[in-house]
Amino acid sequence: QVQLVESGGGLVQAGGSLRLACAASGRIFSSYAMGWFRQAPGKEREFVATIYYSGLNTYYANSVKGRFTMSVDNAKNTVYLQMNSLKPEDTAVYYCAAVSDRPYVRIRVSEYDYWGQGTQVTVSS
Repeated sequence: QVQLVESGGGLVQAGGSLRLACAASGRIFSSYAMGWFRQAPGKEREFVATIYYSGLNTYYANSVKGRFTMSVDNAKNTVYLQMNSLKPEDTAVYYCAAVSDRPYVRIRVSEYDYWGQGTQVTVSS
């Protein structure tokens, strides 16, 4: 069973940057795909980014493409989400998720099996 713990959330002004981290139990990145999702108040959880295919491929939601970057530090068994040029509409609880790796992209909540507790990101205008 995979354990995921997010960190790095906080309050930032529009245009600023923030880096989220997701620490995973064990060394799973060779056989798991990782995803970032977010959920704003009153909204459904939505896809943000994923790294898959043994960490070789990444895919981003159109709303964050060009602003967010996902990466993995294998030594720390941690996945990151670097968020730049933040906008108020990025405000949400951000969740890290994992699922056994497959050679195609997955962007649906229902496709992921393991979830962290979430970390709050608030972008002020």
